[in-house]
Amino acid sequence: MSTDRFFMLFAGIVVLVSALLTWLISPWWLLLAAFIGLHLIQASFTGFCPLVMILKSVGLKPGQIFP
Repeated sequence: MSTDRFFMLFAGIVVLVSALLTWLISPWWLLLAAFIGLHLIQASFTGFCPLVMILKSVGLKPGQIFP
């Protein structure tokens, strides 16, 4: 698995967990989904993502989006 695929998987899981927590606990959990959305926008423009830096340091192969 490449860093790109793991990044998309992780973002999708966090958004789904945020939706579930919003439904079960409090609407304030939508802020987590908003944070992930803003981070995805920022990463698409700058190419900077702390998660990808961590994934590279543990040995995941780089992808095409985050070389």
